[in-house]
Amino acid sequence: MTTVSTAWRGWTDGGAVGRTEESDEVDLQLHRAHSARMYDYFLGGTTNFAADREAAGQAMAVFPWARTAAREYRAFMHRSVRALAGLGLDQFLDIGTGIPTSPNLHELAQQANPRARVVYTDNDPVVLAHAQALLRSAAAGRTAYLQADATDPERILASEEVRSTLDLGRPVALSLNALLHFVPGEEQARAIVEHFKEVLPSGSTLAISHGTTEFAPAETERVIQVYAAAGTPVRMRGRAEIARFFDGWQLLDPGLVAVQRWRPDTPPSSVSDAEVSGFAAVARKP
Repeated sequence: MTTVSTAWRGWTDGGAVGRTEESDEVDLQLHRAHSARMYDYFLGGTTNFAADREAAGQAMAVFPWARTAAREYRAFMHRSVRALAGLGLDQFLDIGTGIPTSPNLHELAQQANPRARVVYTDNDPVVLAHAQALLRSAAAGRTAYLQADATDPERILASEEVRSTLDLGRPVALSLNALLHFVPGEEQARAIVEHFKEVLPSGSTLAISHGTTEFAPAETERVIQVYAAAGTPVRMRGRAEIARFFDGWQLLDPGLVAVQRWRPDTPPSSVSDAEVSGFAAVARKP
């Protein structure tokens, strides 16, 4: 049985790394497929195991564009971070971080502004095991990692990691990338987003990418079944449902569009909507 401490907490400030450890351990369940490791496999990463590769193969058998979709979701994160850093955002809160794949969000933000501060949050012990890879901040900035569940936004915002890294009196760029389709309850998903939206100050931004069945209904329905069989329920949502997550906030150009089409200042993508089967947008709080 492969285990990892569940209480590892780390941060970097001026290049120094600190952490606390407790003895609680969690079984990484390498014999079972995990969505984060499957995503890593789709991206060409190495933090995946036989069960993950088997489930990923089953997903690609029914949704042959799975690798393309994963790369486009990741590319949306890159473009949105660069765009927001270009607008002067220097504080980022990334919920549902996933297994580290460089360039990470903090690398992109700190390329634009070395003083940028980033908090990563995930509930996955696999991510926790690799958290140290996230903690190589630029000397002038700061990067922190918190193990917490997206379904508990109050705890995230009240955590020492968030409070000591981010100034919640100033605008924060919140990222919920490829996360909410793993929250199957409609009321629960809305409640998570609304809690963050209420607490974050004016000028904050919200970036969401989210799967949908609208572009390739048969293929996406089948891939939902593959994930369910692997123990991960998935709830794809339509454009109107995803749009409601942004209620009351101002969408930035180009609005709510297919993931690969969110390109405020780069050439159009040749990837089809069906190949990605997701929507994405960024909005700002008035």
